[in-house]
Amino acid sequence: MPNHRDELDGVLRALADPTRRALVERLAQSPAVVSELAAPFPMALPSLLQHLRVLEDAGLVTSEKHGRVRTVSLRPGGLDVLHLWLAQQRTPAELAADRLGTHLARYVPEER
Repeated sequence: MPNHRDELDGVLRALADPTRRALVERLAQSPAVVSELAAPFPMALPSLLQHLRVLEDAGLVTSEKHGRVRTVSLRPGGLDVLHLWLAQQRTPAELAADRLGTHLARYVPEER
């Protein structure tokens, strides 16, 4: 995964901020216009737009403008690089426990 290190760094940097994590959580429900996203936050609109820009630069969200209204959406697959990296960090014991769990889930005891 070394070729994805810059992408991973960007995603981790973007998600390091609680405001940006809250925006991602909200956008996971459905796309939203910027004014709707800004409503719960006690900050000026330009500050929120900076947060959205960081998320967009990291590849986590996309936005499109229709007239004066900008709609922001979570980008499908934007978190994949993080998911893949986390999966690679699992310990051998965790992986063995996962395999055991899969095996036990398939096991059906014979009726006596």
